[in-house]
Amino acid sequence: MNQFEILRFALRGLLANKMRSALTTLGILIGVAAVILLVAVGEGSSQRIQKNIQRLGANTLTVSPSFSGGGGAGGFGGRAPGGGGGNTGPRTQARQLSLADAKALTDRTLAPSVKSVSPVVNASSSTAAYGAASHTIAQFVGTYPSYFEAMNKPVAKGTYFFNDDVLAARKVVVLGQTVVEELFGTVDPIGRQVSVSGVPFTVVGVLKESGSTGMQDADDVAVAPLPAVQQSLSGFGSLGSIVVQATGAQATTAAQSEVSAILNQRHGITGGNPDYRILNQATLQETVSEATGTFTVLLGAVAAISLLVGGIGITNIMLVTVTERTREIGIRKAIGAPRGAILGQFLMEATVLSLVGGLLGVLVAFIGTRFTVAGIEPVLVPSSVALALGVSVGIGLFFGSYPANRAAKLRPIQALRHE
Repeated sequence: MNQFEILRFALRGLLANKMRSALTTLGILIGVAAVILLVAVGEGSSQRIQKNIQRLGANTLTVSPSFSGGGGAGGFGGRAPGGGGGNTGPRTQARQLSLADAKALTDRTLAPSVKSVSPVVNASSSTAAYGAASHTIAQFVGTYPSYFEAMNKPVAKGTYFFNDDVLAARKVVVLGQTVVEELFGTVDPIGRQVSVSGVPFTVVGVLKESGSTGMQDADDVAVAPLPAVQQSLSGFGSLGSIVVQATGAQATTAAQSEVSAILNQRHGITGGNPDYRILNQATLQETVSEATGTFTVLLGAVAAISLLVGGIGITNIMLVTVTERTREIGIRKAIGAPRGAILGQFLMEATVLSLVGGLLGVLVAFIGTRFTVAGIEPVLVPSSVALALGVSVGIGLFFGSYPANRAAKLRPIQALRHE
């Protein structure tokens, strides 16, 4: 008996019990679809987090005070996790970050890995008004033009401000999309004046839409020259943070060491108790990648349990099938069917069940990834498709081997006497 005949007998046996075969296939379908979909959701959430981090700049360092909750760039305060470390013990000589600190970091001799330095202040509770519309801006940032590149905030309309605007303390502002929609609606904001806490600022640009990052709307922001914000809104106090852009993604670690050395010298820090923290975006991105990778594997492992359950279902169904078809097996063996043909037929039946279930599971999973799940767009991972499909076939062979072997070992006389 050749392989084609074995396949024909296997299909005939499966079609003889359509409902039973369909239920068995359903178990494998659910298992395969669950594995692929959960891995896709994990990958989608991972990519979403990575994009949110990259929006803050892939090669940036954010220096903020570690002893206060002062505002930092992009919503990171002094308690943000990251490279510079810190200590919860008392600090009697702790110093705030100053504009002089930021200027010291621009020294190309002491910090060759630093491309740009942007001192940042945040004006809290800044309410902007235009005509009858008003809006409380979540982040009103005072900084330098280099901030836009460092924090990956390109301008979609108009332009950003320049160094001349900083030197002249001009009251110009670049608005985020949320602020523009709340204040202007469909009106072009470029060149128009908005009143921020009673101070007029001229809109020179609109930032490209960034979207939300977690609980915060990254487009609810306004960026203006540092001196203008200090004069009008925040006062000439300490900085909320300093954004440092490294010369490249591979230079962030070197830049962090250089920044630490300069600030330690300026703040008189000789031990391991600095009065600042450094958030390294590259380190954060690497840590998040590892964490989300582990999370994705865990999701796939949990879903794989349903595949195991499907395999047990195949064993049960095939055992029932062998019992029901004992006389048929006896007749076939009595007329000369070899043991391998009987074994092959039942193995083929189990494999066909798992393969069909696996293929249908892939189809269901592919359709499922077209929809958003809990606000996350699933991303299909080709390796998970191949692995789930391969495992489903392997399950058919493994869990079908015992019933198939049991059928092949039946003696013709005993099988023919079976009722």
